[in-house]
Amino acid sequence: MIEVRNLTKKYGDRTAINQLTFSVARGEILGFLGQNGAGKTTTMKILTGFMPATSGSASIGGFDVLENPYEVKKKIGYLPETPPIYPELLVYEYLSFVAELRGVSKSERSKKIDKVIELCHLGDVRRRLIGNLSKGYRQRVGLAQALIHDPEVLILDEPTVGLDPKQVNEARGLIKNLRGEKTVIYSTHILSEVAATCDRIIVIDRGNIVAQEALNPMGATGGVVKTEIIVRKVADDLRKKITSVSGVKEVHITSNGAHRLIVESEANEEVIAEVSRVVVESRSGLIRMSPVQQALEEYYLTLITGKGGP
Repeated sequence: MIEVRNLTKKYGDRTAINQLTFSVARGEILGFLGQNGAGKTTTMKILTGFMPATSGSASIGGFDVLENPYEVKKKIGYLPETPPIYPELLVYEYLSFVAELRGVSKSERSKKIDKVIELCHLGDVRRRLIGNLSKGYRQRVGLAQALIHDPEVLILDEPTVGLDPKQVNEARGLIKNLRGEKTVIYSTHILSEVAATCDRIIVIDRGNIVAQEALNPMGATGGVVKTEIIVRKVADDLRKKITSVSGVKEVHITSNGAHRLIVESEANEEVIAEVSRVVVESRSGLIRMSPVQQALEEYYLTLITGKGGP
């Protein structure tokens, strides 16, 4: 759906992005991960036709971004880092205006507006001035305008900035529900956002792609996850029983008051469920069982600093 080849953007002597090459499959959610200033926003502006590249090419839905900008813009919904909103308009007025710009027919306009208002949880403010809304609500209005014409591709630059925890969860749910229906590029520097929503990540650092990885169902890169298990006691053959579970790679046991096991296994919920069953049936006194969430953070830090931690 999205094809990028050797994309480069220079500002004088400074190279903002350098020879980027990647693709995004139809229905995939791609996390574009990197520090502030890494080149994420520059890439998105080129993909959406807001600025030209210095060299290289990009196409969306088979249309070249430079040669067929109007066809490309019909296919995409874009939420830039600063939402493109008009503070003097009511929410409903603004969405109606955007729908008209996007070519939504009059007969479909009210229906489309009602749909995005429901999706983005804007019902309570639909008749309020945008200028009087909180930053979180303005961000949601920005997301609604990106969705108003039901695009095939969504390009979202830091879509949860300014949202409170409840609103972040709602935004995550919305993006995850688009999986398979729309192709999404989701820019962020927040690792938990990537783990919660994306199928795959691209890590960009100082304008260069330093990694392209699939995320497994447990929210980490690669095919192995770690699970922490806290028990009251360790039965004599507990480690042997856990290790015998198909898909388990290694079991580490430490003791500090309670007993702590770290199980390395395939990123498969059935494997984790079987490990849980074995622990419960061993009568070891299961206290807690939870995923170890450091894998993605450690991987990211290794890529951008050369170290696995601070």
